Amino acid sequence: MASREASPADYADALQRLHAGMSRLDVPTPHFTDRVEQARLLVANRDRTPALPDADRELPGDTLRSLGRVVGERGGAEQLLHREPHPGNVLATPHGLVFIDLETCCRGPVAFDLAHAPEAVGERYPAADPLLRSEPRSIATVLTSMADRG
Repeated sequence: MASREASPADYADALQRLHAGMSRLDVPTPHFTDRVEQARLLVANRDRTPALPDADRELPGDTLRSLGRVVGERGGAEQLLHREPHPGNVLATPHGLVFIDLETCCRGPVAFDLAHAPEAVGERYPAADPLLRSEPRSIATVLTSMADRG
């Protein structure tokens, strides 16, 4: 079974297991706001993102600035996160779904990881606050866009 075919319930279960295991780890990692700030600086720097028209810089810059702060203030307990648990980083194995590409882990609220997963996964993730799923999703959209440009 390819990751694209994984049911949202199986995906949410695998992500919950990953988060449970990662919550017990105490390793030095950057905070999710570090990545948000890196993307904000890319948006602001015309030399590093010359293909981004000036008219398209304000909205993502404002989004990153304000939502990064809001998620940090209301995002709940922080722990070690995958950072990009999107479908491209999920493998189906005989033992169930597993996440790969863990070298960019960060620390932050679980909502930040849920923002990178398909929306239907967040709807099935236990105790996921709908508002906190949508705010990080906005950040994730901008981060993905900036990764494509930078």
